[in-house]
Amino acid sequence: MNIIEAIILGLVQGLTEFIPVSSSGHLVLLHQALGITENGLMFDVALHIGTLLALIIYFYKDIWLLFLGIMGENEYKRVAWLIVMATIPAVITGMLLQDSAESAFRSVRLVAINLIVVALIMLTAEWFARRYKHKTLLQKIRWPQALAIGIAQGAAIVPGISRSGSTITTGLFVGVDRVAATRFSFLLGIPITAGAIVKVLASDEAIHMVGSESGVFIVGIITALLSGLFAIKFLLKFLSKHTLAAFAYYRIALGLVVLAITL
Repeated sequence: MNIIEAIILGLVQGLTEFIPVSSSGHLVLLHQALGITENGLMFDVALHIGTLLALIIYFYKDIWLLFLGIMGENEYKRVAWLIVMATIPAVITGMLLQDSAESAFRSVRLVAINLIVVALIMLTAEWFARRYKHKTLLQKIRWPQALAIGIAQGAAIVPGISRSGSTITTGLFVGVDRVAATRFSFLLGIPITAGAIVKVLASDEAIHMVGSESGVFIVGIITALLSGLFAIKFLLKFLSKHTLAAFAYYRIALGLVVLAITL
């Protein structure tokens, strides 16, 4: 892998990790297009360091308030414990499906199908949300809503589904305000992303791979960080005024193109 490829992958990871079009799905497609086979999955995991840092930088005030909520009493205490609870389903799903996610689920054709199917679910969620008058704000989220969003996050281990797409869509189905669902989704992604990074990159094999191409990995991570910061700000602003429809139509178009090429 060269520097240009690292920049391309980092840029795509940073944008698509937060915009609900599936970062893992796009990376699988890019690996195929660029002919990347060696260290591809390991590099994808390393890129998540960049997007994790983007979350921490953007939401550092919220993270501090959540920490204080866990330790004591403030207006974020409920949200903090709901995030802890909602993280559990994703951890369990990750443990059960990790091997498949690293092999069978990385099929290009499966990614295309998942892009289309989830897009249709997103459009259905928007239709449902328009008919649901009451919208729950972030600090008023109830435990059944949080648990449903957490279960949806677990499904996102499959490339093509999208963590932000599945969690925001589920939030709409259970009556959470669109922006509140997005913020909760992003905050929920911090512990599970950190855990996945540590699990994969803590091995001796991973350390050796990263060390042998440290420059490429650093460039990719920095690119993912910068593009991730842009994507977070963009999505929160966009969804305050618009629906998920534009992203759903993009997913359908991309999925159909990929299916047409592979078939």
